[in-house]
Amino acid sequence: MKTIILKTASSYLLPVLLLFSVFILLRGHYLPGGGFVGGLIASIAFVLHAFSNGLSNTKTLLKFHPGFLMPLGLGLAFISGMAPLLFDLPFMTGLWYPDSFPVLGSIGSALFFDIGVYLVVIGVTLTIIFTIADTI
Repeated sequence: MKTIILKTASSYLLPVLLLFSVFILLRGHYLPGGGFVGGLIASIAFVLHAFSNGLSNTKTLLKFHPGFLMPLGLGLAFISGMAPLLFDLPFMTGLWYPDSFPVLGSIGSALFFDIGVYLVVIGVTLTIIFTIADTI
């Protein structure tokens, strides 16, 4: 389904949905949302782009295989979980920077864990969907 309306709308919706996914990611360590939901929204943005512009155009837009994001996200989540061990605290204990940042709020290990989950979800979802789309 490559209509002119969908093609035009997807070119505007891709950056808006990616920005919204980052908003949901950053909101997640205070309120509902986070890495999983944000990653799904980002994946939906790329799937919408693939539906309207073709899978090959979306793959060139990404510049790398989405499967690369999985080990990167797992590594970041693992490091954020292991970081408290350096301070003689239990695994996955929240570490927080004492000062607050204007837009982001408090920065802590939970945010980095969420970013890791965000990257893993994008990588897994796009790898599965792109693999299925290649076989069709």
